[in-house]
Amino acid sequence: MADFRKLPNLAALRAFEAAARHESFSRAADEIHVTPGAVSHQIRALEEELGLQLFTRNGKRIAVTDSGQRFAASIRKALGEIAASADVLREQSRQQRLVVSSPPSFASRWLAPRLWKFVDRHPGIEVVLQSSSHLNDLARDGIDVGVRFGLGHYPGLKSEMVMEDFYYPVASPHYRQGRLPSSPQQLRDCTLLRMDGLQESWLPWFALAGLDLPDPAGGLVTEDSSLTLRAAADGAGVALTRHAIASQEIAAGELVRLFDIALRSDRAYYFVTVPNAPTKPQVRHFREWLEEEIALFRSHGRWPR
Repeated sequence: MADFRKLPNLAALRAFEAAARHESFSRAADEIHVTPGAVSHQIRALEEELGLQLFTRNGKRIAVTDSGQRFAASIRKALGEIAASADVLREQSRQQRLVVSSPPSFASRWLAPRLWKFVDRHPGIEVVLQSSSHLNDLARDGIDVGVRFGLGHYPGLKSEMVMEDFYYPVASPHYRQGRLPSSPQQLRDCTLLRMDGLQESWLPWFALAGLDLPDPAGGLVTEDSSLTLRAAADGAGVALTRHAIASQEIAAGELVRLFDIALRSDRAYYFVTVPNAPTKPQVRHFREWLEEEIALFRSHGRWPR
C-alpha cells in the first residue's frame, strides 16, 4: 500500500496537470481560478520536492519535459478517476433526494399529513416539500415532482391525472349558534365566504342545487382555500370547498358538510414531471405511494358523487 504521507501537495498536482495540458501558466490559472504567479510557485515547489525539472522555461514560454509529460498523464488518469467517483456519489445523492412542489392548501391539508408514511417506507430518501401556487420551471428549480390542481395542460412536461375533486359547502358546527341551514335555499340568509378567482365561483354549485342566486359579493375574500376554511371553522360563514382540502377538518369535527350536493370540478390533481423524471427511482417510489394513498383516501368515508 502506498504511503500517502509522501503524496505531493494535491493543489500543486492539479496546477501542474493543467499547465502541462495547456503549456501555459496563465491558462492553467484561469482554469483553476488562481493567479499565474500562484501556479508558477506551486510548480516550482513541486519540482523541488521531486528533484527534477518538469518544464523548460524560455522567458514567458514554457514547454513540458518528457518526464513531465509522463507524470502529467499519470496525474490526469488519477484525477479523472476521482472526478468519476465524485460524479457517482453526486448522482446517488440526487437519487436519495426528492423535491415535491404542491399548491399550499393541498400541501398542508392533504399531502403533508401523509408524507411521514412515505418517509417511513423509504428512509434513504430525503423529501423536500415546497408549496407554491404556480407551476415552477421544474428542471430549472430542481423539482422532481409537481402535484397540481388544474386542467392538465403543461407544455413540455409529462402530466397524469391522479385524483378528481368535488365542491360542496361547509360550515362550523357552531355557526349561528348551531342553527345550520338545512336546505340550499336557506343559504340566502347566510354569509357566504369566497375566494378570489373565477374557478372558485359559487355559481356552478348554485346551478346544480337549483338556486337562482348571484355570486356572493362583499365580505371576506381570500386568495387561499386554507384561509377560507379557517374562516369557516372560526364561524365566519359558509365556505365552498373541495373535498380533498376540507376532509381533515370534517373528520376532526371542526367543519360540517352541508347538504348532499357535490359539484365535480372540471379540474383535477395531476402528477407533473419533466419527461425523463419518471425513470428516477425516488420519483417512481413516490408515484406508487401516492397512488396507494389516493386509493386509501377514496375508500375511507363518503366520497362525493
